[in-house]
Amino acid sequence: MHKPTILIVDDLPENIALIKNFFNEQPYHLISANNGKEALEIVQKQEPDLILLDVLMPVMDGFQVCERLKNNDQTRLIPIIMVTGLEDSKSKIKGINLGVDDFISKPFNIYELKARVASLIKLKQYTDQLRNAERILFNLALTLETKAPYRKGHSKRIANYSTFLAERIGLTDTEVRAIRQGSILHDIGKLAIQDEILFKPGPLSPDEFSLVMKTPQIGADMCKPLDAFDDVQPIIRHHRERYDGSGYPDGLKGEEIPLGAQIVALADSFDALTSRRAYRDAMPGVQAIHLIEEETHHGKWNHYLFEEFKGVISSKELPAMLNQQVPELAYAC
Repeated sequence: MHKPTILIVDDLPENIALIKNFFNEQPYHLISANNGKEALEIVQKQEPDLILLDVLMPVMDGFQVCERLKNNDQTRLIPIIMVTGLEDSKSKIKGINLGVDDFISKPFNIYELKARVASLIKLKQYTDQLRNAERILFNLALTLETKAPYRKGHSKRIANYSTFLAERIGLTDTEVRAIRQGSILHDIGKLAIQDEILFKPGPLSPDEFSLVMKTPQIGADMCKPLDAFDDVQPIIRHHRERYDGSGYPDGLKGEEIPLGAQIVALADSFDALTSRRAYRDAMPGVQAIHLIEEETHHGKWNHYLFEEFKGVISSKELPAMLNQQVPELAYAC
C-alpha cells in the first residue's frame, strides 16, 4: 500500500528528528531537507504529498520555497504547512498571500500537528484523483493528433497562441489557465465522430456536417463531471461560435460568446489555415492573417481581439513562445 510522503524542511536536525519521532508509528514515508534549495531539488525528483516547511532557514527561506512551489503548475497543489513562532502573525499573513495551506506554531502540539497533517493528506489524495481524471482527458485530446499527421503539434501551438493573446490583453492567471486548458480540449468532442467523416478529404454531406456541429457540445459534456473544468466548458462549447452569429452550436453573437472561446477560436482558425489539411496545403501566415482580416471586416471576428492577435503573430517573441512547454501537455503523456 502506498504510504503518503511528507517532506520536512528545517535547518535544525533536532527539529527534523523531533517531527519524525512524532510520526514514527504513523503510515507515512518521511523525508527531509536542511534548507529551501535542497527541498526544491527533492521535490523535482520525488513529489511529496505534503511539506512541513520552516520559515527561517539559510540559503533559501520558507517564503521563497513556498513562492516557487505555488507558482509552478506542477507543484502548486502540494499542501504546505508552514512552521512559525507562536505569535508570528506577520509570517502567517505573508504565508497566506503566498498560498500556504496551513500553519503550525512552535512549540508543537503533537495532536494538533497530526490532525492537520492527516486532513491535508486526505485533501491531497482527493486532488490527485481529480488531476488523474484531468490527465486522462488531456491524453484523450492528444489522440486526435495521432490520427492525422497534419494535426501533430496542433494542441501545443493553439495553447501557446491562446495563452500569448490572453496575457497580452491583461487577463488574470486563472482566466489564462482556463483558456490554455480549453484550447487543448477544444476538439475533444470529435472523438465521438467516425474517422471517415472527421478526416474526409472532400466536402461533408449535410448529415455529416450536422454530426460535426454537435462536437463542441459533446466535448463540453465530457468535461462536465469535473468541477475544476467549470470555466473550461464554455470555451469548449462555444469555440465554433462566430461574432456575427453564423457559428454553432448555439448561434451566439457578439459578446454573448465567452471571451475565452473567442480567443481559442481565433487561434484555432489561424493554426488551421497555416497547417496542411487532407484537402489543401498550408497557407502562409501573411495570407492567413489577410483572410481573417477580411472576415473581421465582414463581422465574423471581434475586431479588437483580431488586432491584438495580429500583434501576437508579428511579435519577435512568437518563435520562442511557440516552443514554450505547456504544463498540461507536460504531464499528460
